[in-house]
Amino acid sequence: MEASEKQVKTMRILLAFPRGFCAGVNMAIETVETALQWFGTPLYVFHEIVHNQHVVQTFSNRGVIFVNDIDEVPPGSVLVFSAHGVSPEVREKARQRQLRTIDATCPLVTKVHREVRRFADQGYTIFLIGHAGHDEVIGTLGEAPHAIRLIQSVAEAETVEVPDPDKVAYTTQTTLSILDAAQIVARLRERFPKLVGPAKDDICYATQNRQEAVLAIAPQCDVFLVVGSQNSSNSRRLAEIAASTGIPAYLVDGPQEIDLAWFAGKETVGLTAGASAPEHLVQECIRLLQEKFGATVEEVFLREEHVHFPLPAELRLVPSH
Repeated sequence: MEASEKQVKTMRILLAFPRGFCAGVNMAIETVETALQWFGTPLYVFHEIVHNQHVVQTFSNRGVIFVNDIDEVPPGSVLVFSAHGVSPEVREKARQRQLRTIDATCPLVTKVHREVRRFADQGYTIFLIGHAGHDEVIGTLGEAPHAIRLIQSVAEAETVEVPDPDKVAYTTQTTLSILDAAQIVARLRERFPKLVGPAKDDICYATQNRQEAVLAIAPQCDVFLVVGSQNSSNSRRLAEIAASTGIPAYLVDGPQEIDLAWFAGKETVGLTAGASAPEHLVQECIRLLQEKFGATVEEVFLREEHVHFPLPAELRLVPSH
């Protein structure tokens, strides 16, 4: 179903800044690019390198093979660990198969892993606030499975039991809704007054910046578009946050998923992209709205980002052939 171009007098797009790729995603994608140059194909990646269909398909078309089980990787092959991190068990399996591994784990995820190990070594029960089944959460759980309780909601925070209520700590998945995580932590603090947490918030800078940009823009909008994949946690949170302000919000992988009927009678469209969504997909969505509705674009600036992560240590030296 298509909406008539005459249904909107003048459309403006409020384009969020910052948006799109974060430092961890940039590093992970550059890691695969560099590994392709050095080692050629087949190149294996454990899980999706980042949660974006376009990025994964583009690499697949170039000979990259994404796997969910180490046993799928032939012994002696080159294997990249995704940005979301992996458990010690996965690393050990890779060693046993004599794989040449390249670790593209986001340093902010690695920070959470270190916190979990530190708390576990000190005898704490750890509340991991996150979403079951997410690659990042699976990897973090693997760092200390005996000590971790996964908490996905305030309701679970209400009922969780621990051996020693005075010896509890928490960490979080890096891509959560800031508001949702704060509510869960607040309830845990009420139940466990001696709860300790990380020295610095685990929710990453890029997740926080993109969420705050949506909150700044959404009250001015009639509808909101988030460019990102359905399996991208941070992208889903952006759409949820926009919708929480009372307007329709849609998560799309690109312009091919846009229904023009969404914009019938709408004059102001908010637009952002999740941390794993390529900028060219944002621009393609803009071009569609410009073609169909004569939309103008206003970039709404929240703050600059200057974070950069170097390539993994395995790729910082020229390979010997």
